[in-house]
Amino acid sequence: MKYGLLIDMDGVIYAGDDLIPGADEFIHHLLVNNIPFSFMTNNSQRTSLEVVRKLRKLGIEITENHVYTSAMATGKFLADHAPGSTAYVLGEGGLLTSLHESGLTLVETEPEFVVLGEGRNFTLEMVQRAVDMILAGAKFITTNRDPSPKKLGWNNLGIAATTAMIEEATGRKAFVIGKPSPVMMRSARKALGLETAETTVIGDTMDTDIQGGVQMGYKTILTLSGVSKKEELNRFAFKPDLIVNSVKDIEFPLKWWN
Repeated sequence: MKYGLLIDMDGVIYAGDDLIPGADEFIHHLLVNNIPFSFMTNNSQRTSLEVVRKLRKLGIEITENHVYTSAMATGKFLADHAPGSTAYVLGEGGLLTSLHESGLTLVETEPEFVVLGEGRNFTLEMVQRAVDMILAGAKFITTNRDPSPKKLGWNNLGIAATTAMIEEATGRKAFVIGKPSPVMMRSARKALGLETAETTVIGDTMDTDIQGGVQMGYKTILTLSGVSKKEELNRFAFKPDLIVNSVKDIEFPLKWWN
């Protein structure tokens, strides 16, 4: 049986612009031993090439085939369920590129879909236009629902906040593509060519990476190098299969790889 990994990045491989110690050696081990893996990120702003370049600066050499973003998952979903459809997009490079490559037509009037991603370049006027489009019948999709960091100096409202604003203004709930949604968890696995029993998720966040993995029947590894802390784990109704301080503490083969 083939085994592989879906790996979160921020909080697992790096923290901001700093490499988490040992993460480069961990990825090198996967590459040398031909263990299939994909970096699975909810960030829809970056293209896969931009992700590759960021990791290269941190000393990790991968290809675009090792990257799967919520923007890619959104493009795949729409290509499968509404091929050739039209969309009005509130988002940036990675999302625009993925939707275009998936055969969607990006429009400014009368779209079939309004698609929301992360971004700092769209205005309140553009949000109002999106609200009117949804009220007129466009379907509302958001690439993910990651929360804002709620820190002083933060210069991005955050996609969860923007989603909530549009939902309140329209009375329509967004269809969410990114983690922990089964849509992205399933399409990321399929893109890697794995079956459910062959898949392990590595992440630092209980209510996205780990929850999504548990719901899909994947094995899960929580790293304590990011968001979730050990003392908080008892409040969740589910638990990861393995808890480590960081990816450098993961030993192969994993105990369920047999």
